[in-house]
Amino acid sequence: MKIALLQTTTPGSPDQALAHLTPLFETAVAKGAQLILTPECSNLMEQRKDRKAEVVTTLENDACVQGVQALVKRYRVPTLLGSAIVKSPNEGEERAVNRTLYFDGNGEIAAHYDKIHLFDATTPNGEVYRESASVKGGDRAVVAQTPFGGLGLTICYDVRFGYLHRALAQAGAAMIAVPAAFTVPTGQAHWEVMLRARAIETGAFILAPAQGGQHEDGRKTWGHSMVVNPWGEVIAHLNHDHPAVLIADIDLAEVARARAAIPQLQHDRTFVRV
Repeated sequence: MKIALLQTTTPGSPDQALAHLTPLFETAVAKGAQLILTPECSNLMEQRKDRKAEVVTTLENDACVQGVQALVKRYRVPTLLGSAIVKSPNEGEERAVNRTLYFDGNGEIAAHYDKIHLFDATTPNGEVYRESASVKGGDRAVVAQTPFGGLGLTICYDVRFGYLHRALAQAGAAMIAVPAAFTVPTGQAHWEVMLRARAIETGAFILAPAQGGQHEDGRKTWGHSMVVNPWGEVIAHLNHDHPAVLIADIDLAEVARARAAIPQLQHDRTFVRV
């Protein structure tokens, strides 16, 4: 199975984001990708409140979401739009949602996931992030059914919560997507080691397309998109932060072999919390 991870330096509006993403998508198609994945915030990277308010719209009106759906319908390659920042469909909710969309080979939305764990943190270089101020967190874990196997859906900060990934694996995920927009300090320190840990703990392939580079709003992201196999080995890696397409061939039979060797997903025990 050939997969493609798109690494982007997404601009600050959906129409610009689509123009940035399209050539990468078409490169992935030309290279024979059977499944394409994009990073978190694929439709816009914008922290400035006034400008963000101008460009965030509904799923149905977002130029990047609709444009990616059209690309999937044209090329008929199942695609995970890592996430889009769009208005909440819930009446009265002013905050947006950070939503992953899985398009099947016909271009239909076959699954979606709203980011559960929101990034409220101050990084070592002093940058302050309060995602919960503008984004409403989700409350439901999701495994998308692809032609190749179950694909667990997570987004960025979710990678720090091993129990979510374990639940996805136990629900049938042979692959787990971790689309991200990691900061540089946390990326340098934690990105690879956490992705490898999640792979080892779940016996699943970890597919992690990332934002990278200097964005229009001044934010800088880590990049270094990678694929990790069920034994925790990095089998494909972009060792930089600029836009690119990462191609990897994966064999899902490795999932069964890893889980048979160490059947940890079957060994849960109840215990008294301290």
